[in-house]
Amino acid sequence: MNAKTKTERIPLSMSWSGGKDSAMALWKLLHNPVYQVVRLHTTFGEETRRVGMHGIPEHLIEMQAEALGLPLDKLYYPASGDNQAYEKAIHAYLNQLQGLGISHIAYGDIYLEDLKGYREKKLAEKSFNAVFPLWNQKTFALIGEFLDAGFRTKICAADADLIAEKWVGQDLDRDFIASLPDQVDPCGENGEFHTYCYAGPIFQKEIMVNLEERSRKTYSFLLSNGEKGEKHFWFADLKKA
Repeated sequence: MNAKTKTERIPLSMSWSGGKDSAMALWKLLHNPVYQVVRLHTTFGEETRRVGMHGIPEHLIEMQAEALGLPLDKLYYPASGDNQAYEKAIHAYLNQLQGLGISHIAYGDIYLEDLKGYREKKLAEKSFNAVFPLWNQKTFALIGEFLDAGFRTKICAADADLIAEKWVGQDLDRDFIASLPDQVDPCGENGEFHTYCYAGPIFQKEIMVNLEERSRKTYSFLLSNGEKGEKHFWFADLKKA
């Protein structure tokens, strides 16, 4: 045969939260000749139909997938005090992907070594590989690249002990970055804030959303010494415009 051999790109599913890190990771993958993003997957609370700590409702994630032109796989898991329900949902999804010939999952993680190791360990149990397009990049430079590329994203959740209420539901911009205390990562990599991306170079159209209201929630947890601790978060209730 004298036909020219063409190297096939590796198909993968993108773990999609709807926020800036997912969007930036997807953008980089779309320009990577090694991989081909063939679908997205998002986990939702079974009762809330919202994305974890982002608080984003299911219909806004569906609108993103439509604007991206990619199929969306929705994974639901019940409220639980541990990771077992989440892991069960992911395990079932990996079985589904294996049937489609997909063995790679991409994530938008940047710095968190423990989370990276956890993902790699769980995927390896099913002979899957993890891909981290943003890994170990400088977050201040990364958020600048994100804004320069034309991405637009709204702050949908924030640590109320670190970030003022006025920013919640507003666009993440350079004024917001400049307002952050020194201990807050400019990409919110430690969970200080989360976002919903509604426009940018990866989208075929802008997603129109409005801020309905803001709310404040308190979460209780146990400290290592056995005492009770609390964390407070702002949430933006974003709706289709």
